[in-house]
Amino acid sequence: MTLSESLGWRGFIKDKTFDDTDWLDEPRTFYLGSDCSSDSLTIGNLAVYMLARHLADAGWKTVLLVGGATSLIGDPGGKDAERPLKTTEEIAHNVAGVEAQVRKLFAHNQFELVNNHDWFKDIGYLEFLREVGKHFSMTELTQRDFIATRMGEGGGGISYAEFSYNLIQGYDYYWLFKNKGVVLQIGASDQWGNMLSGVPLIRKKAGAEVHALCMPLVIDQKTGKKFGKSEAGAVWLDPSKTTPTQFYQFWINVEDNRVEDFLKLYTLLSKENIEKLMQQHREEPKLRLAQEHLAMAVTQLVHGDLQTSTAREVTEVIKNPQAIALADRPGVLESLRKEIASASSPPDGKIADALTAANLAESKTEARRLLADGAITINGTRVIRERFEPGDFQGGRLLIRKGKILKNTALIESA
Repeated sequence: MTLSESLGWRGFIKDKTFDDTDWLDEPRTFYLGSDCSSDSLTIGNLAVYMLARHLADAGWKTVLLVGGATSLIGDPGGKDAERPLKTTEEIAHNVAGVEAQVRKLFAHNQFELVNNHDWFKDIGYLEFLREVGKHFSMTELTQRDFIATRMGEGGGGISYAEFSYNLIQGYDYYWLFKNKGVVLQIGASDQWGNMLSGVPLIRKKAGAEVHALCMPLVIDQKTGKKFGKSEAGAVWLDPSKTTPTQFYQFWINVEDNRVEDFLKLYTLLSKENIEKLMQQHREEPKLRLAQEHLAMAVTQLVHGDLQTSTAREVTEVIKNPQAIALADRPGVLESLRKEIASASSPPDGKIADALTAANLAESKTEARRLLADGAITINGTRVIRERFEPGDFQGGRLLIRKGKILKNTALIESA
């Protein structure tokens, strides 16, 4: 399978400025830029970086840009309101965070990391208007979807700063074309309007043909919105924002109707392996083999083998409380304490006291009612008694759960 065929099969091709996708089969130089409105990427960003990985693995020379300059302005793409400006100190912090994640994602690939602040910091306003602004038509710019929406009836309006973002990103492409030989820019479809700025600018200023390629946005089916940084419930690559266990659990809980698409987008598994895995999944969907492979592959890519192994073990313990005695490998118990509520109790302590201490019940009265109703399990076994028994504690700990919802689980350790 050629690169272009593989990218099409995986779902990475939406809009493009070249006619035939086989143009992609001859490796050249491409770039991908990242907004630094936060100090971490999300799984929405990760999808585009997976497109970049496939290009890099196919021999394309890779230039990865962090927007130290563009982030000072704010990208209007995909937004219905003006972004609040961040300080230069905030942007510098965010750039450092994104750079670290990019290096980790491409640790096994050759790539060059650049920051557009390096070439924008010395450009004068009049120089920019003459060299760049003169080549853009206001008519064309105001017709681009995200600008027209913001300026139209019912729109939130747009500042001159955000309106000018198009020109800034266009100049990025021109600078990278001149200095790095870049002939392809990639991004997600919410960036298509911005991506179209560099192609005509390079044609007008250098008489050269370059191209842009965008992939579809990955949409959260629950909200109908993209997996973005400003969206509620964002899944971050930074372990301090989304723990490796939470990250792993996001993928293990992917719906059956999305798991094949996510295997294509978010893993490097071959077409043959994905098709074989999906066949096994369809034969025994309750085993969730496809989700398990997806969760392992993406978590390993982002967090490494050790964190993935820990996340998998913590998840298994929460799902199967009877396995609590096995949570003794270094890091597993510590991670478990971070993921669920915890409290301590004497070996013969009152169960109601532990339920309230772990915030599974608002009061001891409610805790006693839950016990009487048979709503409490210890290590997966339903109990209605008043006190713990020494046999409940496995290795000095147990898992207590209210009802069937996994998040209503707490770790109780012997005091």
